[in-house]
Amino acid sequence: MAERPASRVTSEALFERASQVIPGGVNSPVRSFRSVGGHPYFVARGEGAYVWDADDNRLLDFVQSYGASILGHAHPAVVRAVARAAERGTTFGAPTEAEVDLAEAIRARVPGCEMIRLVSSGTEATMSAIRVARGFTGRDRIVKFDGCYHGHSDGLLAGGGSGVATLGLPDSAGVPAGAVADTVVAPYNVVPELDERVACVIVEPVAANMGLVPPAEGFLEGVRAACDAVGALLIFDEVITGFRLGEGGAGAHTGVVPDLWCFGKVIGGGLPVGAFGGRADVLGVLAPLGPVYQAGTLSGNPLATAAGLAVLDQLHPDAYADLSVRVTEFGARFAQVLNDALVAGSVTDVEGRNLTARVPVVGPLFGLFFVPEGEPDVVDYPGASASAATGLYARMFRAMLDRGVALAPGPYEIAFPSMAHGEEEMTMALEVASAAADEVLAG
Repeated sequence: MAERPASRVTSEALFERASQVIPGGVNSPVRSFRSVGGHPYFVARGEGAYVWDADDNRLLDFVQSYGASILGHAHPAVVRAVARAAERGTTFGAPTEAEVDLAEAIRARVPGCEMIRLVSSGTEATMSAIRVARGFTGRDRIVKFDGCYHGHSDGLLAGGGSGVATLGLPDSAGVPAGAVADTVVAPYNVVPELDERVACVIVEPVAANMGLVPPAEGFLEGVRAACDAVGALLIFDEVITGFRLGEGGAGAHTGVVPDLWCFGKVIGGGLPVGAFGGRADVLGVLAPLGPVYQAGTLSGNPLATAAGLAVLDQLHPDAYADLSVRVTEFGARFAQVLNDALVAGSVTDVEGRNLTARVPVVGPLFGLFFVPEGEPDVVDYPGASASAATGLYARMFRAMLDRGVALAPGPYEIAFPSMAHGEEEMTMALEVASAAADEVLAG
């Protein structure tokens, strides 16, 4: 059984200090615990599958920096690579060999991705990919899907999931109407109707910002065909799925090849990074080759490229396969534990329908939904929202955190087991889930 935190006095004091100098006390909204209650724990250090908070409580961590730390925290190879790079200098504003190495490593692993430009965040990657698509096609309109989050640039803050959904904001104040006038929001898992005004369709090939929602059979293939029919570009936002589902990302996993990819998280080994890439003719519109401007002082940062290369060197098909098997087995057992408690407690929704737990698994990712008995699995944002509205995720989150297991603090987030989450950690999490479910759900 995981350790039960004895005290969070230091974290609470830090949050009070932070609230005086940082809006809401946090530098990213979902960290605020608004949707789950209480105050956030402040992390002091991490190692492998665990973090220790400022009060020295050890937590089994399924957040893992929202997927960036696929090897686990403070992996020795990554730490060594960053330390060696830092000794040579932390930033130059000039090209380095490491950024060429990382671009080549991405191209070698992702069939069809011929050229890559490095940036400093996933938001930069998606924003820049959209600009490239518009510049290449000469069109303005873009299509995204309800519940998919593609960063916080103005034009993409429409129908967003993740933190936007967690806070109950349909878009965001401060975004002018004109910024989203050319953004069309379509339901996820439904192939949209396109015309010659559309520059691109951007999609999470596996939706991971409204809980975990896999693509329905034929959905991505249908979007690919719809884009081809009108000359629009298809963009895969693989900031989460890239190099997590496998070496080739969602494209290799689904067999659908986009025109542009957006990457982040894993390719920086825990340091700030992003990248967008695609066909050579499409990327050819970028300055200095073409008329589409994009720039960044810290793009290709030597610390981030060193960390990313160290991570990619550790990832191989067997490692992905082993982790996916562990997560699949865990997901089935996790669902059973929760459903036993739901049945024992006769837990119902506001309409009196018995609730069941669903734990979708895609590769090494898993999510958690609560839906009425007999209802199909969640396939879109309205379904994810209905699950969040039950309030059960927040209650399970608190009960598990109180027993030393950290899930993401929001019902629209997912869990990111790392390569460091072995059988011992998965067994521990199940034991905690059983005790937490009995407390929260059984009566």
